[in-house]
Amino acid sequence: MLTPTEADVIKACGETGIREMVAAFYRRVPGDDLIGPMYPDDDWEGAEERLADFLIFRLGASEAYLEKRGHPRLRMRHAPYKIGIAERDRWLKLMSEAMDETKVPAFARAFLNPFFAQVADFMRNTPEQ
Repeated sequence: MLTPTEADVIKACGETGIREMVAAFYRRVPGDDLIGPMYPDDDWEGAEERLADFLIFRLGASEAYLEKRGHPRLRMRHAPYKIGIAERDRWLKLMSEAMDETKVPAFARAFLNPFFAQVADFMRNTPEQ
């Protein structure tokens, strides 16, 4: 089997599927004791929209994220939050559950799982204890 690409993921999931996956992720975040407190209580919808727009941009389907936010600058935007191994792993767990819930096809997950792992690891800003 060929390694899936961004285009394969968008073809399989569509922008709507990506937004549904992100919505499923954000249904889990507010009640999460580890990463939930990192999010401002008054901007859940904004956070959800930004992640969905970022993923759709990264998958090559739309420039809306760049038009609204400019360069992603992910590390800078997340610098105020303590992100270590536990936070990385929890984020990945919640996203995996969201992909399960929304039935992201296995071949799309073959692209998304390593992509999410790489980005989540890149966001770490706290050394191992």
